[in-house]
Amino acid sequence: MIVMESNTAIPQGYRTRLDIRATQAAIKLLKDQFETQLADTLNLLRVSAPLFVRPETGLNDNLNGVERPVDFDIRDLSARVEVVQSLAKWKRMALAHYGFKPGEGLYTDMNAIRRDETLDNLHSVYVDQWDWEKIIRREERTRETLERVVREIYRCFCRTENHLLRHYPQLVRKLPPDICFMSTQELEDRYPALDPKAREDAACRQYGAVFIEQIGAPLKSGSPHDGRAPDYDDWQLNGDILFWYPTLERAFEISSMGIRVDAEAMRCQLQVAGCPERAELDFHRQVLQDRLPLTMGGGIGQSRLCMYFLDKAHIGEVQASVWPASMIDFCKMHGIGLL
Repeated sequence: MIVMESNTAIPQGYRTRLDIRATQAAIKLLKDQFETQLADTLNLLRVSAPLFVRPETGLNDNLNGVERPVDFDIRDLSARVEVVQSLAKWKRMALAHYGFKPGEGLYTDMNAIRRDETLDNLHSVYVDQWDWEKIIRREERTRETLERVVREIYRCFCRTENHLLRHYPQLVRKLPPDICFMSTQELEDRYPALDPKAREDAACRQYGAVFIEQIGAPLKSGSPHDGRAPDYDDWQLNGDILFWYPTLERAFEISSMGIRVDAEAMRCQLQVAGCPERAELDFHRQVLQDRLPLTMGGGIGQSRLCMYFLDKAHIGEVQASVWPASMIDFCKMHGIGLL
């Protein structure tokens, strides 16, 4: 049974399996293990990444198109810059700049501030994730390639869970042996009476781990499953990795990823999204002129992964951020101390 107040859900009788110091040690163990697994599996090199970019470059992620980036002025530049919302576009330019070849890729720590986020158990103003990107060949821009890489990443999750359980046997195994694949249209057809989030809950409850494909384009019902910016993922070759999270009895998004737009997909999606003017931005011109490598990539939530594997009820138990006073008090009343 889940106790609710405003946007906060607390499982009845919830008790953390690790105290605050053990949690910090487990976070370090988990992050080191998963990062090594991901880099080795996908052939990725760790690189440094920007915290902020110039808005006129078009490099910042517009997410669903309504979130306001945090911006500030830099005195010596006489200009304003924006804190990144993700590094989806920057990574592709970095692969070209650093001279990476097909089959090679990079990953980095991405830290962002999303001030318009609705704060709840899973969502924070502070976002931390592993962002990764690798170069692919044109013949690899297929659903088969996407699903193969999803399976490789899923095996990294499974190996990390095994490693963590050997050190902390009081934690609970949650991942099934395999991940299920389902398109957003298949999801709508299967659960026509449910809204998109309820469909995700239903699929994850049944299969345990699901990759929901083809996010961004309108479905037969006329609406997209979820918003997705038109200028980085190809809407036919992308998706989200979701797990069923028994602690909160809900679907739990851990990663958004996909094969990136080529010139044709970029042109089409900018028109569908009603923002063809973006084609004049530097990044977009380079894609439309085939001056950037073809790539695939994604982001994997660091605090999300820690919360999931460490059986935490609130992301604030594994991440230091800011929360409404009412949320802090409600969590404290139920024995949850937010960092």
